[in-house]
Amino acid sequence: MLLKKNIRVGKIKLNLFLLVFFIIFLIGNKSYSTSSDELEGNYTYIKILDKISSKNILIKIENGKEFKHKDLLIKSFKCKNSEFDDNPEITAYVQAKDLTVKNKDGVFVFNGWMFSSSPSITPFDHPVYDIWLVGCY
Repeated sequence: MLLKKNIRVGKIKLNLFLLVFFIIFLIGNKSYSTSSDELEGNYTYIKILDKISSKNILIKIENGKEFKHKDLLIKSFKCKNSEFDDNPEITAYVQAKDLTVKNKDGVFVFNGWMFSSSPSITPFDHPVYDIWLVGCY
C-alpha cells in the first residue's frame, strides 16, 4: 500500500512539472516572436559612390518614393531586416534609372532585390555610379 502511495505522489509531481514547463515554454515563445511588420522598415538607406570624384553620400529613401541624385533616379519599394541577430541580413527591392539614356526600353540600370551582405549576387552596373544597401529602418 505504501508503494502505491509513493507512485501516485511521483506521478502528481511529474504532471505538475510538465504543466509548469509547458506554461513557461508558451510564455517564452510569445515574448521572442517577431511579426513580419516589425522586420519591415519604412526607410531604405543606400550609399552612392561617384566613381569619378570618389565621393560617396548616404541617402534615406522612403519606401515607395523616388530620390534623384544627378543622373540617377532611385526608388525603393520594400526593405526587410532578417529575423536572426547573429548574422544580420538586409534585403530591399530597388529600381534605379539612368536619366541620360534616351532609349526607354533600357532605362533601368537596376531592377531587383539588393542584399547588404553580398552585393555581388545582383550587381548594380553603371559606369559612373555604384550603389549598395546599408540599412532598413
